[in-house]
Amino acid sequence: MEVESPNEIMNNELVPVEDTQSMETEMQLDLLEPEANHLVELTPNIVEPQPTKRRKKKSVVWEHFTIETVGAGCRRAYCKQCKQSFAYSTGNKVAGTSHLKRHIAKGTCPVVLRNQERNNPPYSAPPKMSSFTDTPKRRYRTASVPYLSFDADRCRHEIARMIIMHDYPLHMVEHPGFMAFVQNLQPRFDMVSFNTVQGDCVATYLREKASIQRVIEGIPGRICLTLDLWPSSRTVGYMFVSGQFIDSEWKMHRKLLNVIMEPYPESATAFSHSVAACLSDWNMDGKLFSVTINQPLNDTATDNMRALLSVKNPLVLDGQLLVGNCLARSLSKIFEDAVISVDGLVKMIRDSVKYVKTSESREEKFIELKQQLQVPSSKTLAIDDQTRWNTTYEMLLAAWELKEVFSCLDTMDPDYKDTPTEENWKQVEILCTYLKPLFDTANLLTTAGSPTTNTFFHEAWKIQLELVRAASSEDPFVSTLTKSMQENFDKYWKSSCFILAIAVVMDPRFKLKLVEFSFSKIYGDDSASYVKIVDDGIHELFNEYIALPLPLTPAYTEVVNGQSGKPQDPQGVVSNGVGLTDFDVYMMETTSQLSKSELDQYLEESLLPRVHEFDVVGWWKVNRMKYPTLSKMACDILSIPVCTVPAGSVFDTVRKEMDSYRCSLRPETVEALICAKDWLQTETGEAPKAPVKVEVPI
Repeated sequence: MEVESPNEIMNNELVPVEDTQSMETEMQLDLLEPEANHLVELTPNIVEPQPTKRRKKKSVVWEHFTIETVGAGCRRAYCKQCKQSFAYSTGNKVAGTSHLKRHIAKGTCPVVLRNQERNNPPYSAPPKMSSFTDTPKRRYRTASVPYLSFDADRCRHEIARMIIMHDYPLHMVEHPGFMAFVQNLQPRFDMVSFNTVQGDCVATYLREKASIQRVIEGIPGRICLTLDLWPSSRTVGYMFVSGQFIDSEWKMHRKLLNVIMEPYPESATAFSHSVAACLSDWNMDGKLFSVTINQPLNDTATDNMRALLSVKNPLVLDGQLLVGNCLARSLSKIFEDAVISVDGLVKMIRDSVKYVKTSESREEKFIELKQQLQVPSSKTLAIDDQTRWNTTYEMLLAAWELKEVFSCLDTMDPDYKDTPTEENWKQVEILCTYLKPLFDTANLLTTAGSPTTNTFFHEAWKIQLELVRAASSEDPFVSTLTKSMQENFDKYWKSSCFILAIAVVMDPRFKLKLVEFSFSKIYGDDSASYVKIVDDGIHELFNEYIALPLPLTPAYTEVVNGQSGKPQDPQGVVSNGVGLTDFDVYMMETTSQLSKSELDQYLEESLLPRVHEFDVVGWWKVNRMKYPTLSKMACDILSIPVCTVPAGSVFDTVRKEMDSYRCSLRPETVEALICAKDWLQTETGEAPKAPVKVEVPI
């Protein structure tokens, strides 16, 4: 093969790569010559190149090296910048230029680096690895790697995002292992300190907060808050304050707004203080609609919260929109009480599942027996995680469907002795029957999106009705099991049924009719008085919305501008108050008492057909011109959250607690790290943005 001259390098020839090291070397060379075109040779048996004239191109290497003769038949290459010498040729043996290119790529020559950064702008995307074509004898490079310039500020930004997104400790930047890794990855990066990366994380939080602030300022309606108190080992508490609202595009949002350290979390003012701090921080005075908390409050704390609500939103039912229980926590508590009441039964099933799942041979016997018995169940056995109650329910349900296999397992495995009896399996069936509504309701809280409030009225009234009936059952097992469940859920129902009921009235498929029907089932002859409470409450709320001023938000600015932009009367009649403006006022005053309100007109219209998937917020968006005031009220009501915890914590049986590391940080830093993570997850698509279409019973 023809030998290259010092001033010319072949760029369009076959490049054999004998091992992994040479492959990596060739990839490094492309960083210096991104313009080179490397052709693919697919015929592995060619030994000699064709004797045709090939295009040659000058290599960038010779811009940085000179060739000098140092002896008879011996030449060396010298770096123009650092004067270091390298072997080039001895007699007929030529060393080539690969090692010279590696020297440039190491970054030891400042001139080379400055030229590269000037000619190649920063590129944030990851490098594309060279692809190779494998043949019996050789592998050939088919693509080159684009050059990436070094950007120290970008690296710091990505380190801050990494720490936020993955809950890494801030001190990791000072860990020797991490420092060594970064130094080997990029020697030119000056490693940041704890204080520096803390500032970078707070800066990231402030940038994201500014964008969230703009969204909140532009919402046409009000905002609903949820409060979730986390204890800690240091006796201080951390209040997680989230906001749920519908924006000007009629899309549901849920954002974590604040993480506030409460020195005395058990005090009667902890919850009201956090609400006031959140409203002040986000400048949301006049926008508060409702508050949902994660635990029942004592009388003093409840009075403090209602007093704050009546001050912050005095025109909205005088502060009555306080949801005193989190639905997810209520369901978890009810499940725990049910399992405790039949603890021996659950332990028996758990031990049987554990016996099968902890031995590969026993599991094979179990599967073989299932096939022989032709059991139709598709369930798979799994040992439950007792910190997640859904896993316990799924374990019990799977074991019950496979009860025939367990009943015959002792015939194939004499060591299996604790076989549940037929009566035990009957009890498991009853237990699963009453746990299923809890499980299905909790699953709604984990769906992609934020289900509107009306969805949970369907679930709550059915659970209330079934537990009331079961608690009075003549079967002692059923009554014992469901009595504590009914007592616990009754507390949730009494504190939340009013808000759930006015929410379902805003669903045009049900309106007040479903409230009348469900209350008649639950309260019997006393149902009329309870229905009247809902009817009076929603009319009172509507009258208060009529009295509210029209907010100058983007959703309504066009209307205001459209009115102000109309041509004025050339004679100045309208501006003088003698023309149509006074006429409009006269018409409103004389006809307001005779015409029906938007609410009454809405309630008297026929119900919409019931369909499985229905976007109730989308319906109000379409009908906002027909019901301008009622649509605003409907959006605020439908955005009231019934749950204070994120989707991933709905099934938790253990309350979240702030870890000792975060407790050691400044409260401002803790808030920045946790809130920024919530916002960045939404930005990257890990959290939902659009409202969900929820199925309801037909």
